[in-house]
Amino acid sequence: MGQLKVRDIMTTPVTSLLGTDTLKDATIKLAVENLSGAPVVDEDFHLIGILSEYDILKVIMDHEESINLENPVLHLLAMPMDVIDDPQLKEAADKISKIRVEDIMIKDVLTTTANTEIIDILRVMVEKDVSRVPVLEKGVLVGIVTRGDIIFSIYKRKL
Repeated sequence: MGQLKVRDIMTTPVTSLLGTDTLKDATIKLAVENLSGAPVVDEDFHLIGILSEYDILKVIMDHEESINLENPVLHLLAMPMDVIDDPQLKEAADKISKIRVEDIMIKDVLTTTANTEIIDILRVMVEKDVSRVPVLEKGVLVGIVTRGDIIFSIYKRKL
């Protein structure tokens, strides 16, 4: 029996983001799709980066810390960002919402091909503590393999 390959378990089609998407649009898309991150592509579906919940939360915390220096009782996450009424917080929330994905995404992305053996990509994912790996074919995004895909594949054939 042959080794399991990325193509056997990858998720396709892939939910992706555009580098020109705003942080607000990206956050809503991830929430609606129930994803913790997504590849970022250009208009031709060439991979240009990856965005995760961590990257979004880091931007919010950086702004939160600067607001707290000026006014320790104000907090960005005291209420949803689209209903904030305090002028200082509203200004920060609007600024965050308009940040472009390409300005905060991770540009150095681990990628793989559909022909890679699962054990080989898993080894690198564990070593580098990576949750998701875009699958490319000639630079174009064709799928994604996540820790969840690998976990699911362990017993999939037994069901």
